[in-house]
Amino acid sequence: MARWYVDAGRATIQNACLAFGISQTCFRYQAKRNSENEIIADWLVRLTNNQRNWGFGLCFLYLRNVKGFTWNHKRVYRIYRELELNLRIKPRQRLIREKPLPLVVPTSINQTWSMDFMHDQLADGRGIRLFNVIDDFNREGLIIDVDFSLPSERIVRSLDQLIEWRGNPCVIRCDNGPEYISETTKTWAAKHDIEIAFIQPGQPQQNAYVERFNRTVRYDWLAHHLFDFLGQIQDFATRWLWTYNHERPHMALGGITPIQKLAIAA
Repeated sequence: MARWYVDAGRATIQNACLAFGISQTCFRYQAKRNSENEIIADWLVRLTNNQRNWGFGLCFLYLRNVKGFTWNHKRVYRIYRELELNLRIKPRQRLIREKPLPLVVPTSINQTWSMDFMHDQLADGRGIRLFNVIDDFNREGLIIDVDFSLPSERIVRSLDQLIEWRGNPCVIRCDNGPEYISETTKTWAAKHDIEIAFIQPGQPQQNAYVERFNRTVRYDWLAHHLFDFLGQIQDFATRWLWTYNHERPHMALGGITPIQKLAIAA
């Protein structure tokens, strides 16, 4: 408004600034374009193109904690808004639970693992299953096995291969699926002195860590690509798992990656 009065010749700069309560320095200030803004915009565009479900929070944490940039979050957010990269927020339906059971937070690696299945299809319509295992301590994805069928014998074999390099867990949390309650799985758990902690039927929130991991798998890549054969999807899942553990900031870990959490705890 002060500038309008000055441009119209109805007041001097001094009088206009006094009338509207601003300083003459503020009146005369001209914003200077910073070359770093183009770098920030380029990073944001590339991140949102490669990770379509990443919002501002994950983008900023990736730039700050993974890439080491020291840009202020307000500056990055302003450019993020100017580029119109905001995700549409879908309203969530709130479920009323009478007495939700709190999740146990592990204090060290291999204290508690969680495992679960996912279902999807190949491009030709054939159904496939994904077997996911994570470490609840640092939310690290330990394995994603893909096949048409994953019976108990295959689950036990995958867990044996995982234990060879990761070590024995104390507890493995899972639902009441037939692969988990079978005698094969029970015998294997007793042999390795591992407790199988079953959640209550119909209460998937009791296995929330791996359920949240499943959602990330679904919305980060599984729902975005069509795969023609098992080897293709297994290779993609293995490469994505490395990216998830080493480069994807995790909100529940304070904005750091699972591997960074592991390094801090070491």
